[in-house]
Amino acid sequence: MAGRQQPSRPVGLPKGPTVLTFYLVPGFALLSLYSAIEALRLANRVLGYRAYDWRLISEKGMVVRANCGSSLLADSCLEAERKRLFQAERPSMSIVCADDNVEQHFNKSLEAWLRDCRQRGIAVGALGTGAYVLARAGLLGNRRCTIHWEKEPGFSETFNSLLVNTSIYNIDRDIWTCAGGSTPFDMMLQMVEQSYGESTIASICELGLVNRVRKSQERQRLPLSFRHRKLNKVVIKVINEMENHIEQPLPTKILASKVGLSSRQVERLFRLHLNHSPMLYYRKLRIERARLLLIQTAMPVVEIAIACGFVSASHFSKCFRQIVGMSPNQARNSKCEGAIAGTTEPFLYANSRFLNRVLDHAA
Repeated sequence: MAGRQQPSRPVGLPKGPTVLTFYLVPGFALLSLYSAIEALRLANRVLGYRAYDWRLISEKGMVVRANCGSSLLADSCLEAERKRLFQAERPSMSIVCADDNVEQHFNKSLEAWLRDCRQRGIAVGALGTGAYVLARAGLLGNRRCTIHWEKEPGFSETFNSLLVNTSIYNIDRDIWTCAGGSTPFDMMLQMVEQSYGESTIASICELGLVNRVRKSQERQRLPLSFRHRKLNKVVIKVINEMENHIEQPLPTKILASKVGLSSRQVERLFRLHLNHSPMLYYRKLRIERARLLLIQTAMPVVEIAIACGFVSASHFSKCFRQIVGMSPNQARNSKCEGAIAGTTEPFLYANSRFLNRVLDHAA
């Protein structure tokens, strides 16, 4: 940056820094938090002045343990932040950082503070699984939102009236949500660009050795086979149809007709590219969805069976045991978060809405 002329603060922006608060839910992900903060830090460095400031918040202002085992000391507590809502130090945006076990985190004081923020015109956001907290606070009604793909099945079942998608981040007016991981970096850069323009973002990327900034509509999860350009686009379209009909599975004949092929041709393509028959692949997708619902929700097994297209709980349990190696109840009790045993690259398609971007590139 040496020798580069420092830009002045654009006319019309506040004289002081834009303040963001990050509320740390126990089990939050350091990667998500640091990705967001690093984008703001780099913006300050490129601009040459403190355009952004931030505070870490916890319920009591104490240490919060991340999911990796490391701990961070908060800068402030909820009580102090509620008072700041009436002061010059009030934030422009309040963001909830969450990851593991967010389903078990209930905090009425946090939810009340978030509602107070919205009532006073302060934007709210969520990193990773923080959308759970915003939803409980009643802040996501009639707003698009996103959440990490692994938590999407349980989240969508718990809050089935919400407009949930699986893009990397989503901005719906004053609600900012992202999937976690490294995506907060992209979302924060979108905020910076709105105030300081594309040239600032280009300088941030140059300084941070960032290859490109991802757009909000990009999908969270792409298959390894797509990265190597190996998977047949017709197979992708069939898988998309499968995932759009989890609760009421379609026979191979109908799936084939949707892509203009015969059942035998679809069978041949699946065995060639995925080493599975279409129906076995379809069943594993449904079992994967069921596994996520088992570990993320309290839905009865029979309801999960029906939601995943099985005619009875007994049939579902038999198929589940054959594929996962344990019963549905054992999977729920063990909270087995890993992928289904024996499912590797093909089952990266366990959420079909990620396929739309693949189709765009494969066309």
